[in-house]
Amino acid sequence: MNKFNSLMKACGVFLLWGTTAVALPAQTFTTVYIFDGTNGGTPVAALVQGTNGNLFGTTYYGGNSMCPLGCGTVFEVMPNGALTTLYSFCSQLNCPDGSNPYAGLVQASNGDFYGTTYKGGANGDGTVFKITPSGMLTTLHSFDLTDGELPQAGLIQAANGDFYGTTSSGGLKSDGTVFKITPSGTLTTLHSFCSQLNCDDGYYPEAALVQATDGNLYGTADGGGANNKGTIFKISPSGALTTLYSFCSQSNCADGSGPSAGLIQATNGDFYGITTAGGGKGFGTVFEITPNGALTILHSFDLVDGESPRASLVLGTDGNFYGTTPGGGAGSSGTIFSITPSGTLTTLYSFCLQYGCADGNDPSAGLVQATNGRFYGTTAEGGVLYSGTAFSLSVDLGPFVETQPAAGSVGTAVNLLGTNLTGSTKVTFHGTAATFTVKSKSEITTTVPVGATTGIVKVVTAGGTLSSNAPFRVK
Repeated sequence: MNKFNSLMKACGVFLLWGTTAVALPAQTFTTVYIFDGTNGGTPVAALVQGTNGNLFGTTYYGGNSMCPLGCGTVFEVMPNGALTTLYSFCSQLNCPDGSNPYAGLVQASNGDFYGTTYKGGANGDGTVFKITPSGMLTTLHSFDLTDGELPQAGLIQAANGDFYGTTSSGGLKSDGTVFKITPSGTLTTLHSFCSQLNCDDGYYPEAALVQATDGNLYGTADGGGANNKGTIFKISPSGALTTLYSFCSQSNCADGSGPSAGLIQATNGDFYGITTAGGGKGFGTVFEITPNGALTILHSFDLVDGESPRASLVLGTDGNFYGTTPGGGAGSSGTIFSITPSGTLTTLYSFCLQYGCADGNDPSAGLVQATNGRFYGTTAEGGVLYSGTAFSLSVDLGPFVETQPAAGSVGTAVNLLGTNLTGSTKVTFHGTAATFTVKSKSEITTTVPVGATTGIVKVVTAGGTLSSNAPFRVK
């Protein structure tokens, strides 16, 4: 896992509101919040937008617990910077509630958030937990080494309602696992890595899975494979695993090595991801891979434009991908970048350009595009108190609505998340009108109407028409 470069300093609460720096024309970077240790420190996971429109996340250190540096937190932050600590881990004797969450959260269809802790639990090997939006935490499972250990990745909720995830070690060969867990906490180990000769199936999976349109789950393993430099794999919901690609198959690892981040499936059906090392310059790559395993390198980082990306990409509403690198860039402390599907990369912001790295450094986590159109993320270090920051970046993309889930059959209940939805008068699925209820300014509930086909969902609001950030797939 990431080795943090500076000690935590807890010096009292300090908020920075509206500190901005123009990165490029029409692109505005804003430090939304500065962590101080007591309210969390060293956020290394991506944020997620909740149904109330606010952002939720975790910190690896900090909080009010018995750990010297704090055992981590779950927090909620408003887009304007007001932060609430929802839970401090290791609040119980011997940390049965878990400690040091390395991964972010996922909001399930029931409205609660689910996540993992890297350590703690009944056996000290990490946990799976549920937490309500108000901060009531329930430990669903404590790993025991045999069924996995040290989960670095977050969970995804699949179409069947269960959650799927990975552990970076543990399992039959102590090289990591893929698991399924029900919302009530029944865990099944689907695959133990290094089960094949010479670990051709990979080992040490560090990233979350993604469920593709074919119903299978796709992911990466940081090591192993034919060249011992990591793999991309496909696994069925029942646990049948296929290795799609082994990295470092090209001379001098021009195709990359060490894929520590997960994949994202674009509307063309292909997957996009990053490697932490390898490529033409040795500083990592951005790649595209088809569902049958044909890989294309889109970009090799050169230190000037970033170094050693560790976080998954996010697909923006403009059709481009957005991501971060924890090192490199003009400030040598990380970057935010965009890249077109054809591979043209633009550095949008370089960290540590403000005095004392007040804007943060080491953005280890990926980005989330909120429904107001802005991208939000975190830095593991920097800020006035050296405990990390939360930030936003505007690239002048307009507001949109997000569908949860992203696919369903006629009659499926769908949540529409957005901004300023109060007073909405119409919802359509690819032109077919649907009945709906406005629950709040950030949420509409609806169902897939009879006659709907795959396409964009639109909401007519008092301020104009909002479109979904991706086509809703009608099964």
